[in-house]
Amino acid sequence: MLTHETIWLAIDRLAQSCGYSTSGLAKKAGLDPTAFNRSKRTGPDGKPRWPSTESVARILDATGAQMVDFVALISDEKGSAVAKPKIPVIGYAQAGKEGYFDDAGYPTGEGWDHIHFPYPEQGNVKYYALEVAGDSMMPLFRSGDRLIVSPDAAIRRGDRVVVKTSAGEVMAKELLRQTAGKIELRSLNPDHENRSFETREISWIARIIWVSQ
Repeated sequence: MLTHETIWLAIDRLAQSCGYSTSGLAKKAGLDPTAFNRSKRTGPDGKPRWPSTESVARILDATGAQMVDFVALISDEKGSAVAKPKIPVIGYAQAGKEGYFDDAGYPTGEGWDHIHFPYPEQGNVKYYALEVAGDSMMPLFRSGDRLIVSPDAAIRRGDRVVVKTSAGEVMAKELLRQTAGKIELRSLNPDHENRSFETREISWIARIIWVSQ
């Protein structure tokens, strides 16, 4: 059921899944940073205030999410029977080793731990979770967080991505620029430098679409 509370909850969940605060999501979508603040969710008369369809459309465009994803976030609040597939969980130490991924960036082999993914299954799109270790992605992602990524998802400038280099280094960054011959990445931790690679130095790149904290 669509209610004032479930719509706002879906916006909160979409922001969290993409690694943003609600104000950060609003800003990325080109909206006023206070557009989704809790103080804006009720009017001066105390009556519930609904988000506009335009603001919802703009945050979906900004995050690359589809309306079906947003509806799933609404439905899940009531515990409805949204299909929640199990996906493999890979540790950072495993991700850097040979033989754990195929050429497209998918986990290979058997015996992985699994978690339930909060999005419903969508055709043949594949996902997996990468468990953060260490503090190189602080303060956005902490050790123990699980980054749910999809090599199938389209990637645009400003997206947060997981990258594996041909040297076996695995990192989570923000995509600054991608050309036919070069990839430029922004570090999530201000204490770490931005990185730049030739395309031939990259084994695979996958978009972060959800964060399980």
